[in-house]
Amino acid sequence: MLAGFLGAQRATLELKCAGLEGADLALRSVEPSTLSLLGLVRHLADVERRWFRRVLAGEDAPALFSSEADPDGDFDRAQAGPDAVAQAWRAWRCEVAFADAFVADAPHLDVEGEDAWRGRVSLRWVLVHLIEEYARHNGHADLLRERIDGAVGV
Repeated sequence: MLAGFLGAQRATLELKCAGLEGADLALRSVEPSTLSLLGLVRHLADVERRWFRRVLAGEDAPALFSSEADPDGDFDRAQAGPDAVAQAWRAWRCEVAFADAFVADAPHLDVEGEDAWRGRVSLRWVLVHLIEEYARHNGHADLLRERIDGAVGV
């Protein structure tokens, strides 16, 4: 059930970005914010990577689009262009695939990992957290998409 809800939130992000070219995906919300649909894709790739690869799987997997020195790089450095858009979607899909495989292979939802901020967290907690994370950012995506071309709804 949790994986299904997370899958629906992921599909909503893809739907909100469907049919847009690089320049539209990189369109910023309102100054001084650097929020964009492309930034959201990059951010959520890093979020998936952090929780599933680093925290739960214990891999040494640094963020792809941000860093300690540039924590908002996922948004601030999101630039229009076909290569940048393709790279962001490729990274996001790769991280989603890793997460889905991790969930499918987990013996139960009580599998735990160590998070530097929160201590021990379970797979169940991570799934609920990611559903919340996507839901919040999909609200942002709704507003961004409406601003770009007037498209509203799911």
